[in-house]
Amino acid sequence: MGNNWYLLLVEDDPMVQANNRKLLERRGYTIKQAFTLAEARAIIADEAPHAIILDIQLPDGSGLDLLREVRATSTVPVLMLTAKSTLEDEIKGLEAGGDRYLPKPYELKAFLSNLEALLRRASMTPEAQVHGPFRLEPASSTAYCDGKNLMLSQKEFALLQQFIQHIDEVTGVEYLYEKIWGQILNNDVGAIKTQVSKLRKKLEGSGYTITSFRREGYCFEQE
Repeated sequence: MGNNWYLLLVEDDPMVQANNRKLLERRGYTIKQAFTLAEARAIIADEAPHAIILDIQLPDGSGLDLLREVRATSTVPVLMLTAKSTLEDEIKGLEAGGDRYLPKPYELKAFLSNLEALLRRASMTPEAQVHGPFRLEPASSTAYCDGKNLMLSQKEFALLQQFIQHIDEVTGVEYLYEKIWGQILNNDVGAIKTQVSKLRKKLEGSGYTITSFRREGYCFEQE
């Protein structure tokens, strides 16, 4: 395994980061590293990873908070690594959306086996959705247009997924916000506008665009 898989390591311990990165790069994976929640959020917003290796205890908060944010828009595989090893801690992690829970300290062989089991399952899941020139892979929140990776963030991917499901229809702002942010719209229209603007720009040249209808919503349609 490893070809074209991009993995995000979220871990504040430099030694653990170095050991895991060295092991995974030898297996052919592309690795990005985050030592804080803020760094992880910035990386995910730029490009959704194919899998996340997530520490729970981080300098700026709990990895469980990031996990819940990720699960609002993505089914990307998440392997949790943590010094919290009680059954209660494991249940909390799995209920928050983690796929596997590996207590520290752990053997690198066990780490690799757990991770690659998740990746095999993700690669075998027949979740890819094809709509015209678009191919959407929900497991990794990756979208392609005519074979080219659109490099979408998770929110942008979720938006495109909703638009494609309602192509040539006006989709309401409140509906989109509830589907993607997982809560009722509370005067946060700017959040939707920002994500739509970013997605519209990345769709340039695809033959499709997003038309805005004031007070109504947006329509995804051919140009």
